[in-house]
Amino acid sequence: MSEDANIIEKPSRDDIVSLVKAEFGGKVEFIESTKKNIKAINEGRRLFMKADREVLHDLAKYLHDKLNFEQASSVAGVDWVDHMQVVYHLTNYCTSMVVEITVDIPNDDLHIASVSDIWEGANWHERETYELFGIVFDGHPKLERLLTPKSYEFFPFRKSYKLRGQE
Repeated sequence: MSEDANIIEKPSRDDIVSLVKAEFGGKVEFIESTKKNIKAINEGRRLFMKADREVLHDLAKYLHDKLNFEQASSVAGVDWVDHMQVVYHLTNYCTSMVVEITVDIPNDDLHIASVSDIWEGANWHERETYELFGIVFDGHPKLERLLTPKSYEFFPFRKSYKLRGQE
């Protein structure tokens, strides 16, 4: 532990759970994996959380600044038809621990705070998620399409999007 920076470089699974619960209370829920193969492979190295979108940025900053999660390995969208979801995979290389955070977003308000100010690598992941699902990352420095034309008014990974010729 680095006393000067007040960072826990190698937090255990129990450290993460207790510290996050103390800091965020009921705004973050811990979920046990129901998949046996994931449990066996990642025993003790994978932690699943579900967070309210209002605390996502604060939670991400806490995990980065206090618990040494130095990389946002991925940020992705999921269309559940009745709502959207953003999934974050955060990595602490000292412990090989990966935290997966899911955040539900209602279809009528597809906004969530950007974490690209915490992890610069999240920049492109958020842009891709915006381009494919239409999820808006508030505070993103350059939220625009990467590959599709700027004139597109649709988001191809939404389940409501129909390919040409499909009915």
